[in-house]
Amino acid sequence: MQLTGLHVYPVKSMYRLSPDTTPVHPWGLAGDRRWMLADPTGRFVSQRENTALGQIRPGLLPDGSLALTAPDGSRIEIPAPALATGAPLAEVEVWGTRFRAVEAAKDAHEWIAEHLGDYRLVHLDDPRARPVDPEFGEPGDTVSMADGFPLLLTTTASLDRLNELISAEHPEDHETLPMERFRPNVVVTGSEPWAEDGWRRIRIGGLTFKVVKPCGRCVITTTDQETGERRGKEPLRTLARHHRLLRKAAFGQNLIPERPAGVEGDELGVLRLGDGVEVLEAGAHWPADGR
Repeated sequence: MQLTGLHVYPVKSMYRLSPDTTPVHPWGLAGDRRWMLADPTGRFVSQRENTALGQIRPGLLPDGSLALTAPDGSRIEIPAPALATGAPLAEVEVWGTRFRAVEAAKDAHEWIAEHLGDYRLVHLDDPRARPVDPEFGEPGDTVSMADGFPLLLTTTASLDRLNELISAEHPEDHETLPMERFRPNVVVTGSEPWAEDGWRRIRIGGLTFKVVKPCGRCVITTTDQETGERRGKEPLRTLARHHRLLRKAAFGQNLIPERPAGVEGDELGVLRLGDGVEVLEAGAHWPADGR
C-alpha cells in the first residue's frame, strides 16, 4: 500500500492545500486547522452552516502568516496572533469542548465579515490546549481545531466501492464522487475496500499511528468542494444503507500519531507522497449495522 494523498486545511472548513511532503506533530499535520471561524457565541463555524467557507483559498506564508483569497480575487494577509504579543483571548467551542484561542486582528474580522458573515477568526496559539475524546485517546493526546482527532485517513479502494454502490442503486442521478468531498488528511491506495475498518495500528513511511475511531459523516460530504453547491443525498444515503459504524454513516478512520523512540520536540517526523503503508496491528471491530 502507498500514500497517494496529503491534505492540509489551514482554516477549519476552508479549501485545502495538497503538499508533496509535510511534517507531523502530535496534534496533526503541520498547519492543519490551527485557524477557524467562530460565531458570536464562540461556537465553530463550518460548511455545515455556510458552504461559502469552502470557496476561500488559504495559504501559509513563511513567516507564519495566513493568506486568504476570496472568489472575487480579494486577498488579505493575517499575521498569526499570539498571547505573548498581547492578542486577545477568546473562549471557543468545537463539538462541546471549550478551550481558548487567540483572536486575529480587527482588519481580519472586517474581511471575514465582508465575505462570509459575522464571525471571528481565531488561531490556536497553544496546540496542547484541546484534548482528544478520552474514550478513544490517552492522557496527553491533543488535537488542533479539527472535529475530533489529529488525522483522518481514507482509502481509494473504499471510495471506488462507494461509487460502485451509488451507481448500481441510483444510476439516474449518479456522479462519481471525488475524494475531496471527504476532506481527508492522508489517502492510501492499494488496500481492499473497507479494509481500514479493521486496522488498529499502522505505519506510514517512518511514522506509526493508532487507528482510533471511524469517521461519522455529515452534510459536508454532499457539498461540491470546488463550487460550494450542495449536490443532493449522496454519499450519505448510500453510506447509511451500506456502511454504518458506531451507528453512523461512516467513511474513513481517525488517527493519532505515536511519538517515535528518541524523538523530542513538536516534530515527530515527515510524511511524503509515495511512502509505504503497512498494517502493524489488525482486528479492530466496530459495531456495524446496515452493512
